[in-house]
Amino acid sequence: MNEISLIISRLSDSFLLNCKIFVITLLFSLPLGLVITFGSMSRFYPLRWLVRTFVWIIRGTPLMLQLIVIYFGPGLLNLSFSWPGGSSGRFIAANVAFIINYACYFSEIYRGGIESVPAGQYEAGLVLGMTKKQIFFKITLLQVIKRILPPVGNEVITLVKDTALARIIANKEIIMMAGEYSNKGLIWPLFATGIYFLIFVGVLTIIIDWFEKRLSYFRV
Repeated sequence: MNEISLIISRLSDSFLLNCKIFVITLLFSLPLGLVITFGSMSRFYPLRWLVRTFVWIIRGTPLMLQLIVIYFGPGLLNLSFSWPGGSSGRFIAANVAFIINYACYFSEIYRGGIESVPAGQYEAGLVLGMTKKQIFFKITLLQVIKRILPPVGNEVITLVKDTALARIIANKEIIMMAGEYSNKGLIWPLFATGIYFLIFVGVLTIIIDWFEKRLSYFRV
């Protein structure tokens, strides 16, 4: 019984790393995605082309590959920059990779939401004497949030599971920890990881559903 408690404790500690990557990624990728969206919708063609090409590359390559390139790339290319040593460097590199990857996905969701708002509403705002900033924040933004919440929710749930990829650069997240026990002949810790993810995703689903109901007054 003591051994089971010890294993569960270690699995919980490892899952905390998954949670940290999840939270940090959301905090930075959501606003960064909006910045990328503005770049991809810019009227300045070179900037728009550059941003959309970058998004295409990130969305078209596996996150696993991006983790490897971001962490090992500076050393393989003999760059002056290098990640901090030890687990802190691996953790920071993983977060950078996740933030860039998810910011690009969120940017496309944002762009689709913005472009789905009828242009007539923008024109009506101009007729009423509103500035572009007022039109965006008072007319467009609330409708965009309503429209993009379901796809953003799907990406958030996917992010929970993708955090397991951090083990590729030796971040000891929960599946990596469970794998160490499976190598010793204990298979149940590996299956137990599913319970952690199911509970976390279940809580997120409830929260996302609550937000969708709160925004139900926008019938779009």
